[in-house]
Amino acid sequence: MGIRASRDDYEWVYSDQPHADRRKEILAKYPEIKSLMGPDQRLKWIVCMMVVVQFLAFYLVKDLDWKWVLFWAYAFGSCVNHSMTLAIHEISHNTAFGNNKATWNRYFAMFANLPVGLPYSAFFKRYHLDHHRYLGGDGVDVDIPTEFEGWFFCTRVRKFIWIVLQPLFYAVRPLCINPKPISQLEVTNMALQVIFDIVLLWIWGAKPVVYMLAGSMLGMGLHPISGHFIAEHYMFLKGHETYSYYGCLNLLTFNVGYHNEHHDFPSIPGRRLPMVKQIAAEYYDDLPQYSSWSRVLYDFIMDDTLSPYSRIKRKLKGEVKEE
Repeated sequence: MGIRASRDDYEWVYSDQPHADRRKEILAKYPEIKSLMGPDQRLKWIVCMMVVVQFLAFYLVKDLDWKWVLFWAYAFGSCVNHSMTLAIHEISHNTAFGNNKATWNRYFAMFANLPVGLPYSAFFKRYHLDHHRYLGGDGVDVDIPTEFEGWFFCTRVRKFIWIVLQPLFYAVRPLCINPKPISQLEVTNMALQVIFDIVLLWIWGAKPVVYMLAGSMLGMGLHPISGHFIAEHYMFLKGHETYSYYGCLNLLTFNVGYHNEHHDFPSIPGRRLPMVKQIAAEYYDDLPQYSSWSRVLYDFIMDDTLSPYSRIKRKLKGEVKEE
């Protein structure tokens, strides 16, 4: 199975995450950044357009041969559906309707979830807030791979398989690391999604359903866009916890590549994150950054010093609070 990665544990640190202190420092120096916070009025219209595009794609693939259904699932559907999951990420920060209309954001995220095929939005919201608040927190941040992932996926072939199966691990990992009682919003999300999938199957047959689900699974596995999963927090350079990407795929991903900026200011919509970097350039220009997510995937697989263990992890101080 190849040479084992040299790491056999996470990178344990005993300091707080860097984002809170940097946010305070930047706001003290550039208070005008506060004006960038608040909802993005374009977001809801972009999401509606993406949903309509996928509905049109469902209609167009229903009469194609199966080989073309799978081809378009990877070539087109995967891009749209992965982009939609990142729209849901945006909405989870209340950037569609603002903090005063949190419920509107939750249900709009369920609407955005429909063409993804798998219930995702309500589940993601609860765990993603923990990722921001307790970045790298042992037993809380479910973005950190499990001990099994770090131990087993330690060769080039196994790391390749691990990347292909990323959607599976992101779905199962919270149940292993930090299981939470199911909420009413999650029940609603699941019910709406199942009803939508059944109606789609009944109206247009199996091909649109396969196109939808295959697009989601392939787009979050071995796909150039999925490089952001590795690029954001895997420790390519010792001591550096969060990395940004400033390449063209940000156009499809609501600027999720501006990841240092996003963790510093999670209430600023992705569309405005380039303005944060422009205003406070001296805080970001010298931080490690990427120009290619595809290269990140290649380097992660081929570099024998990297593995799922290549994450900064910290013991939490005090009590973990549920929102």
